[in-house]
This record gives sequence, structure tokens and C-alpha cells, in this order.
Amino acid sequence: MNNLEVLANLGWQPYFQQQISLEEWGISIPVRIVEQHRSQLEVTGEEGSFTLPVIPSMPPLTVGDWILLDAEGQFSRLLERQSCFRRRASGQKQTEQLLAANVDTAFILSSLNDDFNLSRIERYLAVIHDAGAEAVVVLSKLDLCPDPVPYRDQAQSLSSSLCIEMVNSLDADSTSVLLPWCAPGKTIVMLGSSGVGKSTLTNSLLGEEVQDTGGIREDDSKGRHTTTGRSLLSMKSGAMLLDTPGMRELQMADFESGIAATFSDIEELAQQCRFADCNHGSEPGCAIQQAIENSELELRRYENYLKLKREQELYTSTLAERREKSKALGKYYKRTIAESKNIKRGE
Repeated sequence: MNNLEVLANLGWQPYFQQQISLEEWGISIPVRIVEQHRSQLEVTGEEGSFTLPVIPSMPPLTVGDWILLDAEGQFSRLLERQSCFRRRASGQKQTEQLLAANVDTAFILSSLNDDFNLSRIERYLAVIHDAGAEAVVVLSKLDLCPDPVPYRDQAQSLSSSLCIEMVNSLDADSTSVLLPWCAPGKTIVMLGSSGVGKSTLTNSLLGEEVQDTGGIREDDSKGRHTTTGRSLLSMKSGAMLLDTPGMRELQMADFESGIAATFSDIEELAQQCRFADCNHGSEPGCAIQQAIENSELELRRYENYLKLKREQELYTSTLAERREKSKALGKYYKRTIAESKNIKRGE
């Protein structure tokens, strides 16, 4: 196997090759970050796997990044990402946390039980669309659900073009429906809240027990969080698989394009309103309110759209602007939702 074949199995694509000149290629060593720690990076490339110390001159890096090393094996530069997953970091500071880079497909895992949540799926879809990856909704724990069809239909209602698969993560035959997305050189990421079965599915796709797993709490059908770190793992199919820690509440960063893509139906309706400055409340000729009244647009979906738009606007504002806008936006969205409910009830 030549050097390019080794790199291709790690996810190397023409997109990255084109960023390197012939001169630079002759003196550089491309490697991919497969695990990230506070003080060091686990990388792999033509010469196998080894560690690199994290130094202050490095830009923000994440699992999945491709970086170039010089002839001495020292960090040279970061290659431009083909896709990048990020979220708002926890805490009060307005910062972003990188989750994964250069991912081809994201599996959104959602359990076929009481933890199933369409609004959460929409939030993940916005993240994936913004990142520039393909989304596949994977409904897990099929073996524990006597009637999965209503769940599948609800997920499909989000978009007719959305790929939906239902699996029993403990059954290799069941999870084989996901293999078309796991071709050699492709990179897959798992997204989903704690306990939906990401680690179990990871083990099934890898064919070995790599991640610890936990059972379901009987009182609320929620699973126990087991994964504590992010690692890029090689699949027998030749793909690379990333299992992320569970995220019960994904705090969005600057995801305007992701929201627009996820809720394109609402964005298109807004263009059909009689007035260009329609607030989509009680104004005459509002296409959105008419769609809600005619049951063409689900009120829950519109409320979630407003919620995510509000988060987006608040995140991109300065601290002073956020304080001023927060109060006004809160009143606006409460009024809009109240008017939507009244129209739906025919009041």
C-alpha cells in the first residue's frame, strides 16, 4: 500500500491535496488528529500513530483535523476544513467549542421511546447543515419498541428528503443498513443526547467492544451517559468513526445558515407574506399564520424555529445588545406564539 492509499484510508481527499503545493508536499508530513487531550494530540499518518504536544502557536484544533508537520515532525499548519462541527461552549463566555472536523456524514441518534424529541432532532439538523455534512437520522433501540412506524413518520415529516433508518444497535444485521455511509475513507460522526445508544452502535459498527455502554433508567426511558471523550476510530469497512460525548442541550453558536436550511419551508413561507416587514403575528396576509391555521405548518415546528432564531440573534449580539434585545425579543416571541395559538384555536 503506497503513501496516498494509507492517507486515503484515513479520510484524505483531493480537497486537502489541492491545498498543498508540490514543493510543500516534498517537505511536509500530513497527519490527522484522531484524539485530543489538554496537553497533547494523538495523530496518525503514513508512519503510523504518535503524539504531538499542544503548543501556544497552534490554532484551535479538533478531532478530524488534517495538519502538516515539517521534516522534524513539528507542527507546521492546519489544512482548511471541509466541514466543521461546533457549539457554544458551556458557561457565560461567548466562545465556541470545536467538536469534529472533516466529517462526511452525521448520524443523529434518537431513541424509539419517551426520549424521542423532534425539536432536538431539528436542532441537530441545524448543526449538521451549518457544518456542511450529510445528515442521517438513526432511530435506535428498535428491539424495545413494539410500534416504531409512528416515530419514523414523525421524523420523516421534518423533510421528505431526510434519510431515516431504524436499528437495533445490538444486532449487526440490523445496523448493516448504515454501511452505505461507511465506505472506505469516509468519516462518520455520532450526534445525540446521553443514553440514545451512540456507544452501543459504535461497538456494533466497529465489530468490537471499544466504548463502554450503559443501560436505560426504567423511570424515564433515558439512558446513562458513558462516553467521556472523542476518538476517531477505524472501521473494518475502511471508514473512520467518531463517537462524541452525550449532549443533552446543544448550545448553538453562529448557525444562521443551518437554521435557514433546516427550516427552509418556513423561510419560503415568509417570502409569501403580503407585507415584506411582516412579523408573522396578527398581520393580514401572513402566509405563516395561514399555514398554521390550515394545519400545513405544525405549531411546534414554528415555535422551535423561533426559539433557535432567538438563540442565534442573542449569540451574535454584543453583551450590551444582548441585554437590550433579550427583553424585547422575549416579549416579541411570546406575543407571536400566543397569536399563533389563538389562530390555531380559531379565536
